[in-house]
Amino acid sequence: MAEAFSVELRDGETSFHCREDEHLLGAMIRSGKTAIKVGCRNGGCGVCRIHIRQGAYRCGKMSRSRISEADEEQGIVLACRVFPLEALQVEALPLPVKKPGVM
Repeated sequence: MAEAFSVELRDGETSFHCREDEHLLGAMIRSGKTAIKVGCRNGGCGVCRIHIRQGAYRCGKMSRSRISEADEEQGIVLACRVFPLEALQVEALPLPVKKPGVM
């Protein structure tokens, strides 16, 4: 059986448990929480952007049009592609605003 870790949202009100073989977004949905926005669930839309403030994790493949390498280095990832390796503290992020004329 996979180990489960605590995931706390920076809002101070939301927490849930996530197994090491389950992505954060799936665990949040399973627990009935709504703190992180839900989109395509495939790492392509960028709706479930989060900032991992504390804790170790591994990531699956994410669209570079949504999460740059620099973002990933800073702990900004997609919840649908993050698997915990220990307890995590995360912050839900809004989608980045696109500048006019930039694709």
